[in-house]
Amino acid sequence: MARRGPSGDESAPVARFVAVVLIAVAAAAAAELAVHLLEPAEVGPSPLPVTADRWFDSDATAAAKAYRDGQHILYLIGFGVELAALTLLALGRPPAARRLLDRLAPRPVLGAAVAAAGISLLLALLALPTGLIAHERSVDVGLSTQGLGGWLADRGKGAAIAALLAAAGGMILIGLQRRLPRLWWLAGTGVVIAYAFVSTWLAPVVLAPVFNDFEELPPGPARRAVLDLAERSGVEVGHVYVVDASRRSSGVNAYVDGIGSSRRVVLYDNLVDRADGPVLRAVVAHELGHVAHSDLPRGLLFVAMVAPLGMLLVAVAGTALAGRGGSRAGLPSAIPAYALLIAVVAFGLNLAGNQLSRSVEASADRFALGLTGDPRGFVELQQRLVADNRSDPDPSGTLDDLLRTHPTAVQRIGAALAYAEQRGIALGEPAFAPAR
Repeated sequence: MARRGPSGDESAPVARFVAVVLIAVAAAAAAELAVHLLEPAEVGPSPLPVTADRWFDSDATAAAKAYRDGQHILYLIGFGVELAALTLLALGRPPAARRLLDRLAPRPVLGAAVAAAGISLLLALLALPTGLIAHERSVDVGLSTQGLGGWLADRGKGAAIAALLAAAGGMILIGLQRRLPRLWWLAGTGVVIAYAFVSTWLAPVVLAPVFNDFEELPPGPARRAVLDLAERSGVEVGHVYVVDASRRSSGVNAYVDGIGSSRRVVLYDNLVDRADGPVLRAVVAHELGHVAHSDLPRGLLFVAMVAPLGMLLVAVAGTALAGRGGSRAGLPSAIPAYALLIAVVAFGLNLAGNQLSRSVEASADRFALGLTGDPRGFVELQQRLVADNRSDPDPSGTLDDLLRTHPTAVQRIGAALAYAEQRGIALGEPAFAPAR
């Protein structure tokens, strides 16, 4: 028979803990199932084994590894500081912060907006030290071209946008909790899915221009390559833009963004300025692969599949944590508890999402190889990405395996070698000779 204390059933905390564990396991299983159902089928030969020292300069690889390892450590420290701050606030510490949150209770929905925005700005301030160190390390290795003033301006704009979004999220959260005390998490699931779709649609035309200038790719070799490959593949590419990435970085990249009327392929100006024909065609073909495979809608479908159990976990664990701190659902003082759970759950589900991302990227690589028929250009692209972005071509360790969104450079070169072997194409010696 369950023991009872003066305040009620003492088995309730145990029951809540068991419920949280079971829901967390179910959410993880749902995420893995979503990855299994959504990942593209592997068509073609498996990548051949590749050693990094054959295709990349060993000294540059060692320097890139040291740089990237340090950035990972700074990221983890920053994330840990964020979680620690939210935990303290959720538990009512320091008392002065709890008193401020309690003063917002008379107008709970508006108070939730103030609380969420304030917490967002606090976290942005706490992230400044590790962010500044990471920026200075990027400057030291020649990757960042941005001065301190420009970097701080970007951080300020990002913090302001995040605070506005947090305020809206806080209002919706507390408003739903007060109107739908038992099923607010279900309505919240709909909000999460709707936000994912709307933000993917609007971000390229509303948020991205706040930080960068975008221009239609002008006539020239790059535009001809895009149009030729799009015509050959039968892909409706939408708009093709070049972005002034050089104002911040010497790195090269390209990406697909937006859905529907906002869909676009974006090329870094560094890439357009430096890349020769085969490399440029390889990167364009890869991005066309994402369009052809509807990879952004695939990612949105992943969000829709994992959001319900993720939100249920936030509801059960967040409510329990808020109670530990002397608050409850529907009050602004509960915002830190739910913010903490949202951060933790999102991080965990993103790890599963990274698995899907790696599979999607490998599929786009196969599309690019098939479209161009040029494994040499694809290999040179990987070498250019590694050299210009100061990347580790063959990262190892559990952390790298969990956080990576793309196959490693050596895995991608292995895929190109397998394609070349299957088609009887001789690649010859590496264009970037290893250090002697």
